[in-house]
Amino acid sequence: MALDTHLIGRVWKFGDDINTDLMYPSTVYGLPEAEQARQCFAANRPGWVDEVREGDVIVGGRNYGTGSSRPAARSLRQLGIRCLLAETINGLFLRNAVNFGLPALAVPGVAAAFDEGDLAEIDLAAGRVRNPRTGQELQGTPLPPMLREIIAAGGLVPLLRQRGYVE
Repeated sequence: MALDTHLIGRVWKFGDDINTDLMYPSTVYGLPEAEQARQCFAANRPGWVDEVREGDVIVGGRNYGTGSSRPAARSLRQLGIRCLLAETINGLFLRNAVNFGLPALAVPGVAAAFDEGDLAEIDLAAGRVRNPRTGQELQGTPLPPMLREIIAAGGLVPLLRQRGYVE
């Protein structure tokens, strides 16, 4: 399956140092995945999960995804988030995002370039992001082909299943 590397989505803005605890609180362990996702950002954006739609994009500040290795990216994906753009992304969170099939790009200047509700045009292969409202274009770190392949498969485990390594 090929990954659509040209994406357009409505922007939701988040600040600096967004912790995985906000996306995946400790109280959700043991709950079904759908209910885990419903608790995403409940502490700092109550009701957000009822507003987010399939294809939306998160724009964050510096150090997005700081914290633990909780499967927070899975919750974002389950809620329909198409892509994460942030000034910088915590390395562990970036790896988890890829492993759960969520494209994530570090794009310097992205937090100032978008207002909540703007559309973001994203070229994952080139690492470019554009705000059609302002015409501003930013250059981020492109996703390498190997990571795009994992994301296209829906994540690492689905890719390993496709290749016959796991059942």
